[in-house]
Amino acid sequence: MAPAVPTTMDRPHFIGIGGAGMSGIAKILAQRGARVAGSDAKESATADALRALGATVHIGHAADHLAEDATCVVVSSAIRADNPELAAAAERGIPVVHRSDALARLMDGLRPIAVAGTHGKTTTTSMLAVSLDALGLAPSYAIGGDLDAPGSNARHGAGEIFVAEADESDRSFHKYAPEVAIILNVELDHHANYASMDEIYESFETFVGRIRPGGTLVVSADQAGARELTERISGRHDIEVVTYGAAEDADVRVLKVNPRGLTSEVTVLLGGKMLTFTVSVPGSHYAHNAVAALAAGVALGLPLHNLASALGKYTGVKRRLQLKGEANGVQVIDSYAHHPTEMTADLEAIRGAVDAGSRILVVFQPHLFSRTQELGTEMGQALALADSSVVLDIYPAREDPIPGITSTLIIDAARTAGADVRPEHDMAAVPDVIAGMARPGDLVLTMGAGDVTDLGPRILARLES
Repeated sequence: MAPAVPTTMDRPHFIGIGGAGMSGIAKILAQRGARVAGSDAKESATADALRALGATVHIGHAADHLAEDATCVVVSSAIRADNPELAAAAERGIPVVHRSDALARLMDGLRPIAVAGTHGKTTTTSMLAVSLDALGLAPSYAIGGDLDAPGSNARHGAGEIFVAEADESDRSFHKYAPEVAIILNVELDHHANYASMDEIYESFETFVGRIRPGGTLVVSADQAGARELTERISGRHDIEVVTYGAAEDADVRVLKVNPRGLTSEVTVLLGGKMLTFTVSVPGSHYAHNAVAALAAGVALGLPLHNLASALGKYTGVKRRLQLKGEANGVQVIDSYAHHPTEMTADLEAIRGAVDAGSRILVVFQPHLFSRTQELGTEMGQALALADSSVVLDIYPAREDPIPGITSTLIIDAARTAGADVRPEHDMAAVPDVIAGMARPGDLVLTMGAGDVTDLGPRILARLES
């Protein structure tokens, strides 16, 4: 039986309903029987998937899109104060609910697993959702990316477990009260909201403080920020802390990761028992994500060997080293990586998966002016791991330009690091540029959190022609 939809969310209106986080909540509410409506800036496959569930989706933002009987308006931190639908809600006294509060309400009465960290949240949440489903547990889940088809980022399941991606970018993960929490890593990012690592640590400490008494924190034993956080919360004794990683003192120790093309074989030591299982995505960082998921499942009381086998059912999520296709001997893969750590991890994973003579060609689109201002040098250094790169203009997303901050900062740093990199201001020209560079056996990696993902099919079409 589906949990009851709160009266205040019986007729929700979502501003930006096509977004990864917003669409997931809208989908679950629709599946629970709410009359969902919303608006988005443009048509998308996600909008169509929501309409197929009975939701009303308007394109563009206008006050008259807000229905007379709307019981609340759901927003994310990306919605500006001057949005006409938000202004209409204020005029009419309709409650405004932040996305994180709405997601927290969906977890009421269930056993939540919340996956947090600067990188790897979507992958790890997806691994848990897929493996729990393979075990017949019918979990509910809300993920920051589609598993396969548009709209597959969320589902209302009949089971008692709810797996959620917990976003630290705007501190919204402070709203959740998980039974099990995963922290993959702790690094400085989202510079518009965090001024220092101390603020980041304080935010993650607050998240840990939300874990239910008797619950479990699964945290990396390898990453420096995660280890520091573990030290900071060591005084809390009403939860169990389980560490994982290659470190000798890890509770779940990763003994070996054997790359096998686009898959990996992982050997772990847990409770004095050695276990080997397969992860159907390449790279050590994805293998460690799978181990975090394994530890979280064990904390819920799931059988270790069954869970390890079920993790092998995971074959990737859209935009996380997703193979878009192959044309004339050239593979095109899409990556969501936009932080230097993510870029480095994905490039190292691809390097380990391709043949020795293959070249890696990157099309990189920086995401956010603030992130480029703070981390542009490190982004350029990461691009030195590719054989050649094309760098696009900064994707602004929710930000206004910062004077003097352009992709040139990244390009200069990449060249200083010895990288072969070139600028390209016209996205429409990229397929021709790549077709002129690529040769059979090469791999093209489109990389970034913006609309660079749209280039994969265009590059493939140009390579075919």
